[in-house]
Order: sequence, then structure tokens, then C-alpha cells
Amino acid sequence: MNQEEGAGVEAVRADGDAVTRALVENHRQFLSFLERRVGNRAVAEELLQAAFVKSLERGGALTEGEGAVAWFYRLLRNALVDHHRRQVAEGRALAREALGADEPVEDPELRRVVCACVGELLPTLKPEYAEMVRQVDLESRGVPEVAREAGITPNNAGVRLHRARQALKKQLERSCGSCAAHGCLDCTCRSRPGA
Repeated sequence: MNQEEGAGVEAVRADGDAVTRALVENHRQFLSFLERRVGNRAVAEELLQAAFVKSLERGGALTEGEGAVAWFYRLLRNALVDHHRRQVAEGRALAREALGADEPVEDPELRRVVCACVGELLPTLKPEYAEMVRQVDLESRGVPEVAREAGITPNNAGVRLHRARQALKKQLERSCGSCAAHGCLDCTCRSRPGA
């Protein structure tokens, strides 16, 4: 490397150091800028770190400290736009999942096996618990509808259903043993003597 090339390399290194110094000196302002827009310090820190990484990847693209700060704010604005787009997309996906959560997943074989055990154990529960499980879980009716017919509030029906399921779980574990504890997917309780 001749003397002229060495001077060029040093100039690029000095410019890179100036850019890095300018970005580091403005760290607090960058973080504040992001935090005001996302409302969460942890998210703001993640966005800022990602932007710093992106600026390092671009390396020698910038040569002056003042221009680097303006460029970095543009980078942060783009990161905010991307962040908000991801949030909107995630919100739509969660909304779709929430709508689908009310729809029962039908597996006829699983329903037949599970319903057989549950149906046999319902009479061992309190009558109001047995009726709640039968209507909501076996007949796939909505809790508000069942509550209205029973003359109780939906909240009371939800509590009753929760307690009924807990009582049924205990009965299933007593009756079916370990296959109930593992989800009744490989039910063997029918083959046990006395079952």
C-alpha cells in the first residue's frame, strides 16, 4: 500500500469513527424519540438496537457526523412504520384466531371415545354440574344461552362450568386412571376389569 492509499484508508476510518461517535452521542435522544412513539421502553430499545445493527451493516455509506444523525432518524422512522405494520398484522391474526376459538374442532372418533367416558360419569356429579357439562361441552351450546335457560347470569354459569369440569376431571382420573391424566387420546379404561 502506498502513502496515498494509506491516507485514504485513514480518512475513511476517521469518517466512520465520526459517524459512530455522532450516533452514540445521540443515543438518549434516539431512544426518547422511539419510546414516545411506541409507548414502551423495552420495545423502543429493541427497535433502537436493530437500527444500530443496520447502521453498522451499511458501514462506510456515511461520511459525516451531522448527516449521519439525520439519516439515522430516517432509519428509525422506517423501523417504526415496520413495527406498526407488524402490530396491525398480528392484531388481525389474533382476531381471526379468537373468532375461530369459539368454533369446536370436530374429530368424530375422539368425540365418540371421550363422550362415552364423560357420559357415563356425568351422573356422579352434582345435577347442575352434570347438566352444564352436557349442554356446553357435549351439545356445544353457548354458555350465555345455557345460563339464560337456567335463570342464572353468564358469569355464574361460567363459574359453574369451571367447577363442573374440575369435578369431572377428578372423576375421570379416578375411573380411567393414567389415560385420563394424559388426555384420553389412547383410552384403555374400557379394557380394565370393572370399568
